[in-house]
Amino acid sequence: NEGNEYFKEKDYGRAVAAYSEGLRRRCGDAELDAVLLTNRGAAHFHLGNYRSALNDAIQAKKLKPTHLKAIIRGALCHMELKNFSEAIAWCEEGLQIDSKEKKLVEMRAKADKLKGKELEGTFLGIQTDFPTSCQGRAVLSTDLLCERNIKLVLEPSDEEEEVSNSLAEISLDGFHPDSATGAKVHLDADGNLNWPVLFLYPEHKQTDFTVAFHENSRFIDHLMVMFAELPPWDLEKKYLPNNLELYFEDEEREEMYEVNPEHTLLQVLQHERYFVKAGTPTVLVFAKRSPFSKKYFSGKKVHRL
Repeated sequence: NEGNEYFKEKDYGRAVAAYSEGLRRRCGDAELDAVLLTNRGAAHFHLGNYRSALNDAIQAKKLKPTHLKAIIRGALCHMELKNFSEAIAWCEEGLQIDSKEKKLVEMRAKADKLKGKELEGTFLGIQTDFPTSCQGRAVLSTDLLCERNIKLVLEPSDEEEEVSNSLAEISLDGFHPDSATGAKVHLDADGNLNWPVLFLYPEHKQTDFTVAFHENSRFIDHLMVMFAELPPWDLEKKYLPNNLELYFEDEEREEMYEVNPEHTLLQVLQHERYFVKAGTPTVLVFAKRSPFSKKYFSGKKVHRL
């Protein structure tokens, strides 16, 4: 009920935390857990965390295979992730339960159409143009980025490409971090930028990818959502929202800057030494005072808070 109230208020971060707390109680009622997972998935979806939303839909469907809301949510996630074949499969599964479900019928038709265009070689993502430069660096738009004092770096050519040590061994589903899932920054109806943001965990060679991180959202709010439950790779249970340190790397100077989790994405992007590479802001995440982080930062110049 608490989660539902937060959801109605569009406070999706707290809604996720509330639904997660309900799941931690392990009530043993599979139907209730399926509802909690589906609701948490809906909150994740509104935050732009489509992979987390999809994981919740998958778990909810395992608990209750006929739960249409979970199936619809899973199909929507696949649509956002441009997995059109998977979206079609989820729609088909739902239509076997209710052949007249309007959302699934419409989504099935849309997925078919988009899959066809994809096969024809039509680019389906949000187009990003680099027409001008700001302070000598290529940018999306002088109006949108220069007025925000955001510096964007074009992806280097194959001959010029240099990948920093922190990124060299980390990839996301086979994609290079510079082009994770092909998502692009976009402008919402209120005139705010929403960015794809890549979170890197060097200690475990893992990543998280947020498709649409609102420029005025705080990092701590996303951490509360992302780590509402411990990730399966965190065997030592160190990756708790308030036990994390965030950094970005100034590759030109080979220096690290600590990020205040209370700051918004826009505040970080406006830092004088932050350069957005290939349209995807990247943040490195470490557990506080961990032996790995001490070794990682050894010999490096680090600007701490």
